[in-house]
Amino acid sequence: MGPRRGNGEGSICRRANGTYQGALRLPDGRRRYVYGGSREEVRRKLGAAIHALEIGTLSDARGLTVGEFLDQWLAEVVKPNVRPWTFAGYEVHVRLHLKPVIGSVLLDKLAPMHVQQLMNRKIAEGLKPKTVRYIRGTLRTALNHGVRWGLISRNAAALVASPRVEQYEIKPLTPEEARTFLASMKGNRLEALYSVALTMGLRQGEALGLRWQDVDLELGYLRISKQLQRIDGRLQLVEPKTSRSRRSLALPGSIVAGLREHRERQDAERRSAGDRWTGDGFVFTTQEGKPLDGTAISKQFHGHLERAGLAQRRFHDLRHSCATLLLVQGVSPRVVMEVLGHSQIGLTMNTYSHVIPELRREAADRMDRLLLDRDGER
Repeated sequence: MGPRRGNGEGSICRRANGTYQGALRLPDGRRRYVYGGSREEVRRKLGAAIHALEIGTLSDARGLTVGEFLDQWLAEVVKPNVRPWTFAGYEVHVRLHLKPVIGSVLLDKLAPMHVQQLMNRKIAEGLKPKTVRYIRGTLRTALNHGVRWGLISRNAAALVASPRVEQYEIKPLTPEEARTFLASMKGNRLEALYSVALTMGLRQGEALGLRWQDVDLELGYLRISKQLQRIDGRLQLVEPKTSRSRRSLALPGSIVAGLREHRERQDAERRSAGDRWTGDGFVFTTQEGKPLDGTAISKQFHGHLERAGLAQRRFHDLRHSCATLLLVQGVSPRVVMEVLGHSQIGLTMNTYSHVIPELRREAADRMDRLLLDRDGER
């Protein structure tokens, strides 16, 4: 015998997983379901649905497919509210992965099994688990709006676990490796790019998006205000990743000197290129002044590592190297957070947890040096 309904609650029952379900019978005989973690939560949702039905505002997803819903979500929610390159990522997930597989499924019939089959198919097609996780995340975000709009009563994507993703191992350069790498780059026309990325902890898009108007070599500061990203096949300046990413950083003296040399080299290239120069004020460019492509720079970076006799890493590991080198020198995690442009200090500490044991040992040694006298006694 199933769970009893509460007095005066209408059609509310407890489900096998401990949550509650409410059912509202529609005029055409169909049922609209609402769910919640408590009987009181479902009672409120059911009351709101009954009221919406009475005044004619209850949304109805009959006949609406997942594909049609996703197109509506992209146009009405995503495009007006996110940066172009963020929209491009969502649009690719919808167009290439979601619509071809589940686009024809009726929105109110979409079940967790459909989502599971979608993810299994994408893994079988050779997509990386991390990519499939992002695709599921896009669907989950979209379906959340479907729930808010009253088109569906549950988020099928939220009921399916993401594929397990192996954490990428951070491979920061040691101080000796950092010196070796920088020494190997001496004289390279993009020496300053790698020096800035390593010592300032910039994301690749931030470094490639630097313009001379962002750099003050007299006062020794640079300002991060844009990122360079490839959108719709062309390189564009976009807003930083987060509001915290928009920041001003003090430049070490060696970087100021390196940027001065770089500007002189760039001026010589501009004169040599003549009418072929198409520069738009970028600090790091091709020999004709065009902005640099991140994929090409990453490929060149691997070649530089090989020539320097260093293990292969991602370009992004230069940013990790900056943070690690600062932390092991005793720089406050709060300062490191601000240098990197992280939104929360927890993100900084979780990302660089490999440094924590060394910091703890240094803290213990400093306490000893503070409290012990010269003979090693308190």
